[in-house]
Amino acid sequence: MSGVEGAGVVPPHGGTMRELLRVRPEGGAVDLGALDPRSTPGLPAAAGSGKRRRAWAHEQVELLGADLGRQQEMLYASAKGAAGPDAPTSAPTAADAHLDGDRPRRVLLVLQAMDCGGKDGTIKRVAGAMNPLGLHIRSFGPPSAEELRHDFLWRIRGALPPPGYVGIFNRSHYEDVLIARVGALVDEATWRARYDEINAFERELADGAVTLVKVMLHISYAEQGERLMERLTDPRKYWKYSPSDLESRARWDDYQAAYADALARCDADDAPWFVVPADRKWYRDWAVAHLLRETFGGLHLGYPAAGFDVQRERQRLRSGDEGLKVNGR
Repeated sequence: MSGVEGAGVVPPHGGTMRELLRVRPEGGAVDLGALDPRSTPGLPAAAGSGKRRRAWAHEQVELLGADLGRQQEMLYASAKGAAGPDAPTSAPTAADAHLDGDRPRRVLLVLQAMDCGGKDGTIKRVAGAMNPLGLHIRSFGPPSAEELRHDFLWRIRGALPPPGYVGIFNRSHYEDVLIARVGALVDEATWRARYDEINAFERELADGAVTLVKVMLHISYAEQGERLMERLTDPRKYWKYSPSDLESRARWDDYQAAYADALARCDADDAPWFVVPADRKWYRDWAVAHLLRETFGGLHLGYPAAGFDVQRERQRLRSGDEGLKVNGR
């Protein structure tokens, strides 16, 4: 990993999180039932046991957050340095699908999960340590009338992060092979064809200097039930609940099958899928923070060199200050 190792950060045990959590379809299939949502891959012995593990993970996420913030700043600075300090940073258009290989990088974290899977909590706790000015967070709900007039990737293209930014998608284009499939919003031939369209789209992004990190937050049926009941018990969480949540819950097995197919059909080295066991929120946050940190490390980021004569600018500053002193200011 490039860069300075964050002080106090304990590395995962048994390999990197990108290795431990990477989906590896066997025979072209993924068995989500074989992945325990309460497991803790990579958790080192330093975490201790019992309640201590939770406190330890929270402490580590804070330390990881500091390093993520530093890496994000270098990503942002590299983009600003390449464009010039006064150049505007704007969101890419659909024409940016094919980007120049020398263009500053951007990182896109895609979060998918069943209802109550913890997407909002992950964003709050992991992305919360980064500078909001360099974040580009987008949530995707049911498509609008305008969005329905275009192909399903149209709204995704318009939401991509600008160069130098960390983008986070709360749900994504994968909804169009998940809810669209389970809810029969389109015919089978349509949603099946979308796997190839998604793969082609993600190859374009990778070729265009977008580093993709696709994460499924994997919770159990029992854990979802507990979280739904919590929302129905605490008046402060009523706003998070929708009666349609139970309709989706009734189709649990169908959604698991849809997720398994999406993971198997759309996993690639330049657009990898990671499954994060998410029943334990503290582990979820720790794992995703490490995934992002390892991803940044692979980019070999650094601060850009000055695009001006530093010594000359120092002399100009000193001369200006001396002139002010002579004039009594």
